[in-house]
Amino acid sequence: MENAFTIAAYVVAAVLFILSLGGLSGQESAKRAVWYGIAGMAIAVLATLVGPGSGMWLLSLLLIAGGAAVGYQLATKVEMTQMPELVAIMHSLVGLAAVFVGFNADFTISMVDAAKAAGEAVEGTFATLVAKKTSIEITILQIELVLGVWIGAVTFTGSVIAYGKLAGKVDSAAKKLAGGHTLNAAAGALSLILAIWYFNGGGFFALFLLTLCALFIGYHLIMGIGGADMPVVVSMLNSYSGWAAAAIGFSLGNDLLIVVGALVGSSGAILSYIMCKAMNRSFVSVILGGFGGPAGEQMAVEGEQIAIEAEGVAAALNEADSVIIIPGYGMAVAQAQGAVSDLVKKLRAKGKNVRFAIHPVAGRLPGHMNVLLAEAKVPYDIVLEMDEINDDFPDTDVVIVIGSNDIVNPAAQDDPNSPIAGMPVLECWKAKQVFVSKRGQGTGYSGIENPLFYKENTRMFYGDAKQSLDKLLPMID
Repeated sequence: MENAFTIAAYVVAAVLFILSLGGLSGQESAKRAVWYGIAGMAIAVLATLVGPGSGMWLLSLLLIAGGAAVGYQLATKVEMTQMPELVAIMHSLVGLAAVFVGFNADFTISMVDAAKAAGEAVEGTFATLVAKKTSIEITILQIELVLGVWIGAVTFTGSVIAYGKLAGKVDSAAKKLAGGHTLNAAAGALSLILAIWYFNGGGFFALFLLTLCALFIGYHLIMGIGGADMPVVVSMLNSYSGWAAAAIGFSLGNDLLIVVGALVGSSGAILSYIMCKAMNRSFVSVILGGFGGPAGEQMAVEGEQIAIEAEGVAAALNEADSVIIIPGYGMAVAQAQGAVSDLVKKLRAKGKNVRFAIHPVAGRLPGHMNVLLAEAKVPYDIVLEMDEINDDFPDTDVVIVIGSNDIVNPAAQDDPNSPIAGMPVLECWKAKQVFVSKRGQGTGYSGIENPLFYKENTRMFYGDAKQSLDKLLPMID
């Protein structure tokens, strides 16, 4: 009866997770989707405590309480600007869990073999399950645990480095050790050799060496990817964590983990592909650290950046009929979304056509800007994707760029040697006037110079985005 309850509960939880994932595709349904996910996880935990986790309630409840306390602290302290690095570090925990589960499965197999040789009975739910397996099933279990450990180890170190780059603790520039891709290929080949050795009696030592190879691959792959590709990396690591969870599910014989891992892994892979397509990037190129990227000297940027004060921006906005706002990570850092929303309300009250242009990789996490704007109560119907609005820039009076760089960089179209060459961008320079809200004259996160800032119809509105908009708001009449 307990097993039947667990299976039924897992089915309900899986359906709720699918509904949650589907609901997250739209801003209007996202809040409801989050509750679906919470309900699904609560049911899954309850079913696990009643089924596979029965008899270990005290330890399970202590671990759940500890995790809840850590989660609460993170939720109350982490700013929205820190969400990308939080997601990255959470992926690392999934990867590390996969490694530990794989090690535990290997220890259990060894323990069961020793018990059988000594004619002793085995204890424990998982050990009993292993003891009932045939030699072929044990081999399949070993393949599953090797895949789980390898994917988990790559995910762990890759996610830690991604966290470091996003948090500014590691240089965001692409860096490789001497040998570059050859080292990655050698580590991959060595991993395969060690896996074969493990299947042929290599024991835990072979599995441990394989883990070290995977840890190096995760580290070196992400170190070799530049800041401009970090949104794709976060999505890709999300996919890796899903496949690692699925591998854990196979090792433990847990159907729900397999389903959830497959959902996360496949959705993360699809999102990574979509983002690469939006950036005109090869998915393989990105995950291999820019293999086959553009070569040659970049075009020199001519001209100078011309600054403008709040009065000049306000005058242009008061005279404009159509306005497009392009938000970026700088808006998130300054927490200016509230001020942006107030500006939009004032302009729309004057009868002006105000819309937002969102690039697929704006910010450092997919959907980052959409979440911030929704938080600030910006109407969904004026938030448009790049493909929906890019053709409207020539007919637009004023464009305001708030903390964006690569996604509005004309070098993507004009300079074949640019690191972002061929990437689709928001063609805001085609508007009559462009105002760029930016802290200073730096090149931004990816380190790429932006010719937009030097164009004749562009003016630089220097300063903290929120403070700049607060100065601007009283001048809109």
